[in-house]
Amino acid sequence: MRPDRKAIALWLLVAALAGLTWALLPRIPQPLQYHDFADRSTCFGLTGCADTLSNALFALAGLAGLRFLSGAAGRRVFIDAREALPYRLFFIAAVLVALGSGYYHLAPDNDRLVWDRAAISLALMSLFAAILCERVSVSSGLHLLPMLYAAGLGSVAWWNWSETHGLGDLRAYGLMQFYPMLLIPLLLRLYPPRYSGDRDILIVIGLYLLALLCDLTDHRIAELTGLFSGHTAKHVVAALAIYWVVIRLKQRRIL
Repeated sequence: MRPDRKAIALWLLVAALAGLTWALLPRIPQPLQYHDFADRSTCFGLTGCADTLSNALFALAGLAGLRFLSGAAGRRVFIDAREALPYRLFFIAAVLVALGSGYYHLAPDNDRLVWDRAAISLALMSLFAAILCERVSVSSGLHLLPMLYAAGLGSVAWWNWSETHGLGDLRAYGLMQFYPMLLIPLLLRLYPPRYSGDRDILIVIGLYLLALLCDLTDHRIAELTGLFSGHTAKHVVAALAIYWVVIRLKQRRIL
């Protein structure tokens, strides 16, 4: 497999932009109040019950995706069978998010948050690689997948190292969160589609951005609703984004 030259150029451009953004942004420490979630519900001896148990939705969405890909219908939705790999890894990562986030919410702190963020980075990079396979070329997406994983996990490792050394720095992890959300629409614009369902990809991105907004307004949403917190809503919306990928795969057509 030889990667597409345009994909290599795109990767180099992204790396350059990421480096420039890193240089221009000031260091961003982890807010001390981040672990103080608004959810105060209790069940089974757990505090923050809704935040903890809502992680099961990630596992359900991931398992639904894996089940679809393992069936005959799942094998027929790809022009090249190799394209299934990043999607399969994406759904596995969704299950890992359920485990990592659930573990974190049992006793929220930075040490446990590492596992949550590592799983999230794997999911984002897997989805980005899947779109690269579809829009650029299969070989490009698969060649870039290990580098994307290294970048995603490296950003989490850097944040963890910086926190333990009193230099808290979220810049790299923030870039790994937002760059795929910016680049995927760019890929949809620059490269012709091989499948239908571009609108569904944009819906997935929109849902994920909405989930991040819910997280940022955790306490505010809890005050407004009196029923659930913003962080619990984040889990629900983000899990819906994962399941929307399943919906897209089921409904899309080869063009």
